[in-house]
Amino acid sequence: MPKTSPAQFRDGRKTRRLNNTRRIINAMLELVRDGAVAPRAEEVATRAGVGLRTVFRHFDDMETLYREMAAAMERELKPLVAAPLAASDLKGKLNEMIERRARLFERALPFKDAADIHRHHSPFLRRNFAMRRDEERAAVAAVFSPSALHDKTILDALDLVMSFTAWQHLRRDQKLSPSGARRAVASAVAALATTVTESES
Repeated sequence: MPKTSPAQFRDGRKTRRLNNTRRIINAMLELVRDGAVAPRAEEVATRAGVGLRTVFRHFDDMETLYREMAAAMERELKPLVAAPLAASDLKGKLNEMIERRARLFERALPFKDAADIHRHHSPFLRRNFAMRRDEERAAVAAVFSPSALHDKTILDALDLVMSFTAWQHLRRDQKLSPSGARRAVASAVAALATTVTESES
């Protein structure tokens, strides 16, 4: 039986570590998706099919795990985020954005809940939260012509009611159904859009 060379041994260890990392990340994503906002190492080990010590070694670097989980979520949701709006008029664009965000936020809601719990001690999660909020606001602003948003207060209000934070409040605090939350957002946006239209005329 041929002996394993040192290089093959190192490559094998690296492959096993990468596979274990992938399994742990997938297990954490599944547990969070199932409602566990702070999965215990024992739960992760069982779901991933790895030893508890393996999980603890990975948990020593939570920032890396947060980054990997965020990257996995981005890959999953990117097609929905990146697709251009098909509508050409303001009302159509807003309605399309509301529908898209409702689907996006609902799919990502368990991860937002979990991230909120850990964000206070994670520089990565704080940076990621700030970046996502900037992207949300920029996407709303891009729907309007510059002249339509001369009143910054209107953009601030639209940014608020269409935000992930507002969706989380409607779903978790007000306990609305997804369709109820979508209707609440659509009602607020419609009223604000009327204000924008009136300010342009």
